[in-house]
Amino acid sequence: MKLFTRLLSLVAIAALVVAVFAVGYKEIQKKLHPLGYEELIEKYSAEYDLDKRLVLAVIKCESGFDSTAVSSVGARGLTQITEDTFNWLKTKMEDDAQELTFDDMFEPEVAIRFGCRLLSILTNEFKNYEASLAAYHAGSSRVRGWLEDPELSRDGVTLDSIPFEDTAGYVKKVMKAYETYGELYSDEL
Repeated sequence: MKLFTRLLSLVAIAALVVAVFAVGYKEIQKKLHPLGYEELIEKYSAEYDLDKRLVLAVIKCESGFDSTAVSSVGARGLTQITEDTFNWLKTKMEDDAQELTFDDMFEPEVAIRFGCRLLSILTNEFKNYEASLAAYHAGSSRVRGWLEDPELSRDGVTLDSIPFEDTAGYVKKVMKAYETYGELYSDEL
């Protein structure tokens, strides 16, 4: 009987440790995957028919939610848009976008709006998140070429392999963040 009681106590302690770890792990993950700029993400993901989790994952991976972020190639803001892409996107947006300058990419609303517009264009063209994210990172024309290469894409739609290691890593990182946002905030998003 003593052995049974001891085993029962050990099982209860183990269950408690697992429960505490699970709650703690989820809280750590929420700190690493915040819900910043929720109203703006809600607004522009709805306007451009995007999954909010995708927008959050891109912002998390691109800038870590730092609106003043600047990359080594000069991309700016939360969504890390380059000046050439910014200027191209202005031609794809409403008239009021024409008044904006590249410096405005440091404004969260502008960065989220332009990032969502770019993601919308890419997801409409490429029809899957992996190819769209590869295009966000490496450029649409490059991804079109990869999709035409039978060694990289068996069906011309899905990338079986991404030849640029940094782009492959980027796609994997954003997709992991996308999944994590879904797991952490399934009731909120």
